[in-house]
Amino acid sequence: MTNENNKTCAIIGSGIAGIAAAIRMRNKGYDVTVFETNSFAGGKLSQESNKGYRFDFGPSVFTMPHYVDDLFLLSGKNPRDYFNYIHLNPVYRYFFEDGTVLDSYHGKKEYARQMAEKTKDSEETILKYLDHTEEVYHLTEEVFLHNSLHKFKNYFTKAMLKGILNFGKIGAFETMNEANQKAFTDKKLTQIFNRYATYNGSSPYLATATLNVIPHLEIMEGAYYPIGGIYSITQSLVLLAKDIGVIFKFSSPVRQIIVENKKAIGIKTDSNKYHFDKIICNSDVYNTYKNLMPNEAKPDKTLSQPKSSSAVIFYWGIKHDFKQLGLHNILFSDNYEEEFNCITEKKSIYHDPTIYINITSKHAPTDAPAGCENWFTMINVPNNSGQDWDKLVEEARENMIKKISRILKTDVRPLIECEMILDPRLVEQRTSSAFGAIYGNASNNKFAAFMRHPNFSKKINNLYFCGGSVHPGPSIPLCLLSAKITTELIKE
Repeated sequence: MTNENNKTCAIIGSGIAGIAAAIRMRNKGYDVTVFETNSFAGGKLSQESNKGYRFDFGPSVFTMPHYVDDLFLLSGKNPRDYFNYIHLNPVYRYFFEDGTVLDSYHGKKEYARQMAEKTKDSEETILKYLDHTEEVYHLTEEVFLHNSLHKFKNYFTKAMLKGILNFGKIGAFETMNEANQKAFTDKKLTQIFNRYATYNGSSPYLATATLNVIPHLEIMEGAYYPIGGIYSITQSLVLLAKDIGVIFKFSSPVRQIIVENKKAIGIKTDSNKYHFDKIICNSDVYNTYKNLMPNEAKPDKTLSQPKSSSAVIFYWGIKHDFKQLGLHNILFSDNYEEEFNCITEKKSIYHDPTIYINITSKHAPTDAPAGCENWFTMINVPNNSGQDWDKLVEEARENMIKKISRILKTDVRPLIECEMILDPRLVEQRTSSAFGAIYGNASNNKFAAFMRHPNFSKKINNLYFCGGSVHPGPSIPLCLLSAKITTELIKE
C-alpha cells in the first residue's frame, strides 16, 4: 500500500541493481515504483527455456552471497525463506590443448596444492601470489567498492589514506599480464589469472594489475550455486520487493526523464507522466543520456570512454552427459594474447577462442532432459561497431564446435538438439547495453575506475544511477554494491 504523504521514488529498469535499489529505498520509507521495458524482471539476470532445457541467460558465476542476504535482513526477513545456495568446490575446470586439466579449488592452501601438482610452480609461489592479491583486495575494497569515488569527502578517510600510503603495492602502473608473468613460471597459471580481466570486459594485456584482486573473491571468499539457477536471485528479490510494497510496472518502457530547472521531477512512459521525488536509473548510462535525456548536458568525457567487450553465447541442448565437465568449464585458446588483440584491435573474433561452458544441469537435473545437458557456451567478442555479425557468428560456431569436439574427444555437432544464440546486437536490444557492451566502459587503463559514471548526476538534482555501467562496475556483487552506494547518497 502506498501513502500519499510518503516521498516517492522511480526505478528505471529492473536489473539486479534496480531491484536492490528499490528494496533499499522502500526500507527508507519511500513509495517505490519500478518501470521495466521487458515483460520480465532481471535485465541480464533472466532465463529462457527451449525443448525441455532451461538456461540462465546472463551472468553465471555467483560470489559474495551475503550481499544478497543483506537485502532480506534489511527488510526484516529470513533470507533462507526466499533464497538458498550451495558452496562449490571445485569452482572451475580448466582445459588446455595439450590435454592438461586443472581444477580451481576454494581456499588458498587447497588451491595452491592442487595447482602445484600439475604446473611448474610451487605451492609457495602460488600462495605468495594469493597472499598478495588478498592484501591488495583489503587495501582497495573500502575505497573502490563501498563508497562513491565522486564525493570529495571520501578522499579524507582512513581507508583512503591507507590506500595512498600503500599505492605502490596495488599494481596500478603495470598490466595484469605483466604482473602475472613475473609471478609465475608456468604459462598456464599466467593464463588462468589473466582470464579474470574478462569479468569486466577488459584485456589483461591492457588492464591494470590492480584487477588481479578479482580471483580473491572466488578462491578465498568462495563461489556458490543458487538453488534454482542464477535467475532465482532475480525471482527471490522481486518477491521480497513485492512483499515489502514495491510496485512493478512491466512492459512499461520509460521514454523520458522529465527535468525542470536542473531537477528531475518525473518520468514519461508511452501512456502517462508520473511525478517522483527521486529517480534512480538502472539503465545503461550511455543510452540513458542518449534516449531519455537527449536535451540535457552530457558528461562527454565519461560517455566517450572505450566500451567493454561483448559476448556470443550459444545456448545448446546437448543429448549427452559429459562426465568430464563440471558446472563451470574453460577451454583455453593456445594464443591468449592474439585472441585479445583480435577483440580489442581488430574488432573481430579469433579463430581459436577461449570457450566458457556453464552447465547448470550438473546441479539441477531438471534443467535438462534425462541424460542430457544444458550448455551455456560463451566466447568473448568485441562490442558492436557494425561488424557482419551473421558471418562472424556462423564462423565462430564452426570453430567452437571443432575445438570442443577436439578437447572432449567427442563430436558434439550431432548432439546439439536445440539452439538459441545471443550476439552483441541482441545484447543491446534485450538489455539496452550501448553497443552490446556487456560491462559498460572497459577497464583497459589505470584510471578506468575513476572514469565510470558516478552514482548521481552532478548537474541534475534528484537523479541517481546504479548498475554495471556506473561505479563500482559490473558483476552481481558490484551491481548490488552500486545500489547500496546510490541509495546511501539519498538522505532520508
